[in-house]
Amino acid sequence: MDQYIGKMLDNRYEILERIGTGGMAVVYKAKCHRLNRLVAIKILKSDLAQNEDFRRRFNAESQAVAQLSHPNIVSVYDVSRGGDIEYIVMELIDGITLKQYMEKRGQLNWRESLHFITQIMRGLSHAHSRGIIHRDIKPQNVMVLRDGSVKVADFGIACLENSAQTLTQEALGSVHYISPEQARGDRTDARSDVYSAGVVLYEMLTGRLPFEGDSAVSVAIQHLSSIPLAPREINPDIPPQLELICMKAMAPELDKRYPSADAMIADLEAFRKNPGVSLDFELEDLRPTEEDEPTRPLRTGSVHAAMEANHTAHRSHSREAERYQDYDEPSPPNRKRTAVIVGAVVVALVLVAVLFKVIFSSFGTSTPDDYEVPNLLGKTMEQALAMPEIDGIFTVTETATEYSDEYDEGEIMRQTPSAGEVRRGDNLKIEVTISLGENTGEMIDVVNQEAQAAILALKTLSRENNLDLIIDASVEYQEFSDEISDGYVIRTDPAEGATLKKGDTIKVYVSKGPELERFPVPPFVGQNIDKVREQLKTTWKLTCTDADIETVDSDRPAGEIVWQSIESGTEVTEGSTIKFKVSSGLAPSQTRTISVVLPQDGRESVDVWVTVDGEEQYNNRVSCSQGSVSVSLTGYGTQHVQVYIDGEEDPAQAQDLQFD
Repeated sequence: MDQYIGKMLDNRYEILERIGTGGMAVVYKAKCHRLNRLVAIKILKSDLAQNEDFRRRFNAESQAVAQLSHPNIVSVYDVSRGGDIEYIVMELIDGITLKQYMEKRGQLNWRESLHFITQIMRGLSHAHSRGIIHRDIKPQNVMVLRDGSVKVADFGIACLENSAQTLTQEALGSVHYISPEQARGDRTDARSDVYSAGVVLYEMLTGRLPFEGDSAVSVAIQHLSSIPLAPREINPDIPPQLELICMKAMAPELDKRYPSADAMIADLEAFRKNPGVSLDFELEDLRPTEEDEPTRPLRTGSVHAAMEANHTAHRSHSREAERYQDYDEPSPPNRKRTAVIVGAVVVALVLVAVLFKVIFSSFGTSTPDDYEVPNLLGKTMEQALAMPEIDGIFTVTETATEYSDEYDEGEIMRQTPSAGEVRRGDNLKIEVTISLGENTGEMIDVVNQEAQAAILALKTLSRENNLDLIIDASVEYQEFSDEISDGYVIRTDPAEGATLKKGDTIKVYVSKGPELERFPVPPFVGQNIDKVREQLKTTWKLTCTDADIETVDSDRPAGEIVWQSIESGTEVTEGSTIKFKVSSGLAPSQTRTISVVLPQDGRESVDVWVTVDGEEQYNNRVSCSQGSVSVSLTGYGTQHVQVYIDGEEDPAQAQDLQFD
């Protein structure tokens, strides 16, 4: 029985079941009782949790990852510690890993591969913009949801972009997907994730990995020194431009690789819109510079760590340790000989690099010159390279492209180091960001689409292109149309194909359907309701149901219309509803008071009974000492009143009473 199942963390998260295990942590399904939702909880393994320094770094970097919020990144809800348990609370995903998806489907078609890699890169772009580098991009860390969307998961060995990489030795990531700089133990940045994403794209397109080997070390060496087979040589159906994008992402040299996730997304989007798009590089441009290879220094510590991960999985902190347990078995003699030769070559290369540096650094002891970094902002790369302050002193490298409202397309908008800083030595570098110009998009066609669907499409256009568009489909833009159905888009302003700028307003004109003929309502008051209802059906095309007719008391003949809801002369359209009030034939009742004289013949009290047109309205026993009694009667028109005293009619008090 797992010790954590049934346990309540922070009096909030109830652990229900184990759903996964990795080299660093165990993942459980849990219920958050505070928000009444299911979550995933990753608990650090006990051996890692005992290392206070590791826990401190893990907590700090996990807090940073928790700030990420993007549709293509698995959400981190909470990072906490309960006693000696260090854990992360994450979004529970209903789906499978991309690796499982590929195993089921086999080689993916290029359209599906494009769909997945674009979403992966968008998630990475968001993380990179927050200074977070994943460092372990692989299909096992990408979740495919039921709706076809993907989410990048498991930032377990991610690090802050500017923080020291204390886990390089312990957590190399998956060796089949690591970048050359990770294999060498160099500092990693966003370009390392781009390389790993390129390997994932390669695997989706071809159904195989770019590098295979008998051991993790041999695969790492291939990342450093080999060029994979071009994807189209494996699958000729892959479009040439998509192959170029894949190979540029996997370029072993950093300056030939995509400088950022955004740069790769730009090419992916351009290809999606036009598979025949002309890219500004060829396959030959991506091959490594040969003269650099013999003197390329290698840090053997990282490779050694990978080797250690295979032979001592229980001591390694790499999350992939469990995947390489098969390599613990003794190798045949020829494999051992190969490993010895490879190790000797690596050591020899390191010694050559060190000796080269020592020997050449001994020739002279002159003090390097100081150079002030020139201001390149607002200049094109050609203009910058032609500056005398640059020529022969600084190397200018484009590292990224961004949209800018301040700088025109092609101009340098940011540089590192900044202008005015002083640098000393040789081979000085300035990294620059090039402006893509003002952020624009192209208006899409939504004419004759249902209004809500069109508005949703425009909002998606705005979000994906970061345009902050204002979509206005208010009542003032509703119009009659004989061609476009009610509730569908007639036109937009601007129209399809127009250039959209950030913050633009798009007016959406929605159809109210065809405009009906209008006609004045005739006077119906004074007419019989039955005749009018027949006329409404045949002549006037107005609607009137039984519920629209009210009967009221009136001195007009029964059935005569005494009121209509739409005044005569008012213009209406066919099918409009009209209501009527119809006379019942009875005039409205009125109240009158009469005085009944009581007899003075010795009786103390008498019964007084008064009728109006034969209907009793008063019956009471009263004291004769009053002399008379006032009686209130109701009626309409002229009606006959009779008075009865103790049951006998008193003709003297009978009268015709006018109630008007």
